[in-house]
Amino acid sequence: MRGEDELAALMRAAIAGDERAYADFLQHAAALVRGFARRRIPHGEPDPEDVVQETLLALHLKRHTWQADRPILPWLYAIARFKLIDGVRRRGRRITVDIDDVAEFVAAPEAETVSARDLNRALDGLPAGQRAVVSAISVDGRSIGETARRLSMTETAVRVALHRGLAAIARRFGSEP
Repeated sequence: MRGEDELAALMRAAIAGDERAYADFLQHAAALVRGFARRRIPHGEPDPEDVVQETLLALHLKRHTWQADRPILPWLYAIARFKLIDGVRRRGRRITVDIDDVAEFVAAPEAETVSARDLNRALDGLPAGQRAVVSAISVDGRSIGETARRLSMTETAVRVALHRGLAAIARRFGSEP
């Protein structure tokens, strides 16, 4: 592993146009950042290699900001630290669990059933046109277009009647303020 002075000399040569020096600098910088990221990343997320790649890209894009008379390692580690923080923030506080690991503990949802009496009760308070539309779409499962043709209405009128009918049912049963 190269020291501070050697890395700074490589970067100075790279800025002057020496491609080989730049490749050497990036190779050694990657090794330093990889160790830095592996020591500081909790539970392996984000992936240390993602931090390394993002840091190398930032080093390339911001190489002109390094002052040749200043130490290079604090500059390099500052960029790596910010990229590490960005990666942790992107991950957030989410915890991911494979569904197969918990599938046996999750109960299957029970199907909701609605009795004919409940349906009639919900539809009773609606005007005839709204009742026909809501019944055709929500109960019988017909499409907007099919309902419009059957009831000799425009599709827009069917949508309006459906919306108003469902809103009236929701108000009646306390599902809407």
